[in-house]
Amino acid sequence: MKVYLFPGLGADERIFRHLQPLLHTETQVLPWLTPEPRESLPHYVARMAERVVSNEPCLLVGVSFGGVVALEMCRLRPMARAVLISSIPDADCLPPLLRIIRNTGIYKLVPPQLLKLLPRVGQWYFGINNREEYHLFREILRDMEPVYTRWAIDRLLHWDSTDIGRGVQILGTRDRVFPPGPSPVDYLIPGGGHFMVLTHAREISVILNGMLKSKGHLL
Repeated sequence: MKVYLFPGLGADERIFRHLQPLLHTETQVLPWLTPEPRESLPHYVARMAERVVSNEPCLLVGVSFGGVVALEMCRLRPMARAVLISSIPDADCLPPLLRIIRNTGIYKLVPPQLLKLLPRVGQWYFGINNREEYHLFREILRDMEPVYTRWAIDRLLHWDSTDIGRGVQILGTRDRVFPPGPSPVDYLIPGGGHFMVLTHAREISVILNGMLKSKGHLL
């Protein structure tokens, strides 16, 4: 059973460098497409879905915004199961800070590339603790594409998750971006931050390999 991997907002295949070798199946990272002007999320996801086989069961594993895309893609690929790493299961779970950012519209005034000038702020917010993580974080900031990033932030903050299916949520206890709330979480990783796909890849791989072994759990 194949596993498709969706990086987080502004990230790429580098965040899966520790996870991919631990998975007991074929994996494919789906890089982000450049959004069309004023493109809706469903239309964008439909374009992404062209690279996912439609008639075979599979796992769609998304990190952060990638989890939102994975859930949306399950509307088009009913044999797929979404796995959300450091992500939210529906729009109602958007944390208070991001609701404030959405309601004030401040995200429209601050260019995403400003974070490149404040890497230490991002280091704290994303829970990055060691030299390897920080080096990768700086690389991702350096390569961040502002058009895509601004579009993705807007689509995340205004996500319409009406009638969205259920995914398997894997969340870290120290995630500051999407902190655990009152809603139940399928798997809670002790000490995991928003970058835990890199730092806690072994724990996450155990969960994913268990799902792959019990294929009935996917349907």
